[in-house]
This record gives sequence, C-alpha cells and structure tokens, in this order.
Amino acid sequence: MLQELATQHPLPGLILDWRHLAKLKSTYVDGLEPLIHPETGRIHTTFNQTVTATGRLSSSNPNLQNIPVRTEMGREIRRAFVPRPGWKLLSADYVQIELRILAALSGDEALRRAFLEGQDIHTATAARVFKVPPEQVTPEQRRRAKMVNYGIPYGISAWGLAQRLRCSTREAQELIEEYQRAFPGVTRYLHRVVEEARQKGYVETLLGRRRYVPNINSRNRAERSMAERIAVNMPIQGTQADMIKLAMVHIYHRLKREATGPRCCSRCTTSWSSRCPPKRWSRAPTGRAGDEAGPAAGRCAHRGGHRRRRQLAGCPLKRSKRRDTYGCIGSSSEDRPPGGGLYL
Repeated sequence: MLQELATQHPLPGLILDWRHLAKLKSTYVDGLEPLIHPETGRIHTTFNQTVTATGRLSSSNPNLQNIPVRTEMGREIRRAFVPRPGWKLLSADYVQIELRILAALSGDEALRRAFLEGQDIHTATAARVFKVPPEQVTPEQRRRAKMVNYGIPYGISAWGLAQRLRCSTREAQELIEEYQRAFPGVTRYLHRVVEEARQKGYVETLLGRRRYVPNINSRNRAERSMAERIAVNMPIQGTQADMIKLAMVHIYHRLKREATGPRCCSRCTTSWSSRCPPKRWSRAPTGRAGDEAGPAAGRCAHRGGHRRRRQLAGCPLKRSKRRDTYGCIGSSSEDRPPGGGLYL
C-alpha cells in the first residue's frame, strides 16, 4: 500500500526510506557482529546450490548477497568488509550480462548494435524510447530507461514499474509500450517464449536446463500472469546463473594450479570476489592495480566465459568500481581488523 501511495505523495516514500534504514541497522549494523566466528575472526556464510528456482547460488546463515550498494549508507556498510592486512580484494563482474543475454536470445538488431558498438545501453535505450539524440538524454530519462531495461527480463508489469519509478500506472504503461516499439525483436522474443511455455509446459536456459511452469495455462489470471513472468525470466536469469557457475569452475582449477594466488571468498549474481596476496597485482590482465584490480583470477573468469561471451554480443569481464564483497569462505587465525572491520 505504501509503495502505491508513494506515487501520489512524498510522505509514504519517506516512511519507506525509514524502513530501509531500520532494516540496514538491524540486519547489518547490529546483526553481523554476533556472527563473527570466535576462532577465525571472520563471518562465514553458506552457499546453497539447489535453493533458487533459476539456478543461482543463494547465501544463508547469514545472507551476505544483499549487502546494499545503491545508497551512501549502504556503501558505508560495505566498507566494513576488509581483507587481511597487506592483501587486497578483487571483484570481477560480467557487465550487464542479463541484457546481453536478452540481446543474444532475441536477436533484436537495435539492442545488439548498442552492445557491439560499446554504447551506454541505458542511454541508448532512453534515446530510442524518448525519441531524442543520445547526447540530449537527461539523467532522469536514463534512470527511467534503466528501470525498464532491468524490468523487462523479469516480466515487469506497468504496476510494478510504477512502484519503482514512483509514477502513475498509466505513465509506466506508456513507457513499456514505447520500449516495445523501440525494440520489436525483444517483444517478439518474449511473446514467443510464453507461447512455447504454453505448449511444452516448461522453459529452458541456453544450456538446456529446464524449469517447469505448470500454471502457464491456468484459468486463474493471477496464477497465469505469475507463470508468464517466470517463463520470460528463466531463460535469461537461468542462463546467467549457468555462465557464472561455469566461470567459477574455471576459476577454481586456475587457483588450484596457483596455490600461492588469490582465494575465493564470495560470489553474488554476476560477480565473483576473492582475497589476493601482495605482489600479485602486476599480473592483472585488465583494470588497474589497487583495491579493484587483481591477479590471474580475472583472466581465469574471462577465459571461462570466452566462448559463451562471443555469442552474447561481446560481453567483457570488468573490474567492479565498488568492493563487491559479500561473505567469506576459508579460515585464518589473524586478529580482528582495526576499526571493527570484518575480515574476508
């Protein structure tokens, strides 16, 4: 209810913001310290292989995959996660991988061209949706286009988009319709996926992993709509999950051969994190040396996704500009880090 009211008045939005801050405090500020292991001085999460329906790894006890980054307060919380003294944190991330998968699966010429030419995908989308030259796209137009870009792979509805943009449902529907006209190949692909799901009763990832959608032909509108959103999302998000797991396998074997190299400490969605010792930064194949650069792990993840990446409109592996550190695996007897940080 508050999300709906927030589209009409600023007060409900402030209440939602307060709830967000209260959640940050209870979950991270107050909730993580009791979970520090008494022997290692680290926080250890559990990664689950078979919990999510799309195939993504999930994190539990505690869940460290949702540490916020979009707000300044969230970034402050992330700064509490640090490597052991003298080491650095490496975070490698597939750039806009789900949108690239969508471009590859749909074959939409405009979307593929935007990636192949190295355009800012959200600016390119805004230019087509709002019918203005890319150089005239405003920050607000780009923000809205970004919401649509990331909503489409999840089968977002006009109501759902309105909640994200805090605008009217009618305005959100018009935005979705403009997107569909701007990228007709995407629209045809999404319709085709739903129709195939109706016939087969399941959808597949690019590597053939299936998810059954028994309610796709339900007479209940709510159940049918949910099944349609699942059918649209699974080939995209499931393929992304398959790709990052394949990359992790390659990374594991590379690290096993280089015993003195980095150690995997976490992964989330499209990113992979590791702790890296000193004197390894000069081997980083891309990016810069420092907190966001790293050793051979970047090359390993890069190689792991090379063949698939060529199908996905040239998806490069990038060094994240933020410290994407979500949890830790492994043990160490070092003392707690100075300043109350949490070792990875």
